[in-house]
Amino acid sequence: MDTKLIKRWRLILGEKGSEMLDTYSKEGICLDQDELIMDEALASIYDETSGDGGNSTNQGSKGTRSAGKGSSSPKLAKWLADIRTCFPEDIVSVIQTDAIERKGLKQLLFEPEVLKNVKPDIEMVATLMALKGKIPERTKETARQLVRAVVEDINKRLENDIRKAVTGALNKRNHSPIPSASSIDWKYTINRNLKNYNKEYKKIIPERIYFFDRAKRSNQWNVILDIDQSGSMAESVIYASIAGSIFSSMSALNTRIVAFDTEIVDLTEQCSNDPVDMLFGIQLGGGTDINKSVAYCSQFITDPKKTLFILISDLYEGGNQASLVRRMTEMYESG
Repeated sequence: MDTKLIKRWRLILGEKGSEMLDTYSKEGICLDQDELIMDEALASIYDETSGDGGNSTNQGSKGTRSAGKGSSSPKLAKWLADIRTCFPEDIVSVIQTDAIERKGLKQLLFEPEVLKNVKPDIEMVATLMALKGKIPERTKETARQLVRAVVEDINKRLENDIRKAVTGALNKRNHSPIPSASSIDWKYTINRNLKNYNKEYKKIIPERIYFFDRAKRSNQWNVILDIDQSGSMAESVIYASIAGSIFSSMSALNTRIVAFDTEIVDLTEQCSNDPVDMLFGIQLGGGTDINKSVAYCSQFITDPKKTLFILISDLYEGGNQASLVRRMTEMYESG
């Protein structure tokens, strides 16, 4: 068997895997310095001797990754630095999440030197949001910096597409004499020019092209973003909050952002300032009363045909389901 493959299995199986794998290697398995660091980092989380009594990896195979030589209580900052050095980013996120879930390391996230070494990712932001009421003062600024890094990354990926979609919004009730390739009313243009079909070229040669009139960019549209902040919605809450902040920064939209569980929090003022402030204003967990929140949002719909109501929820309703369905039906029928 290939030496690299044997070493890979040795890192997966842990120290006890050596006996099993020795039969495939004449010279025995000898890990180099980098591989020993990887083995110790994995042992700290996945081995029996590291404190949780578990003996399996995410695959759940009995006997894997047990009794390694890693320290039972590694210095977390060094451990985080090691895994970021040894593993690719997607694997770091998995190991980091497993460390928190399997080893109960949430309290250690409150140390500034630990947070500095954490790889910023959306799961970590969700964890910090859930724990934010317990974060001590000395760690709050470091936690905010970690959250901001993730927010800025997501914002960078979303903002351009969202702005294009909104600023290019078309008023499809009117046509414009100003030509624009992105605003062609294809259906109307084709219907009006069917009489100009050329049999020789087998094409429609339009006599006139019709263009949609672009919507005016001055609070023509109202956007109401209603976000379910129950515990199961953590990642969706983060993405929705960032999208809401992008909406609120655009002069073409009048944006209102509401978060709810069994209670309702209007985050409209926070979203116009800083998405990080808004995220720290959200309290993950609690029950779910969608109907109550939809009722609250309904009062802000003054022009239904110029309003976009966006509900972000897994739809596990703890309130009045029949009333919710009726209310949503009325909202839809109003335009």
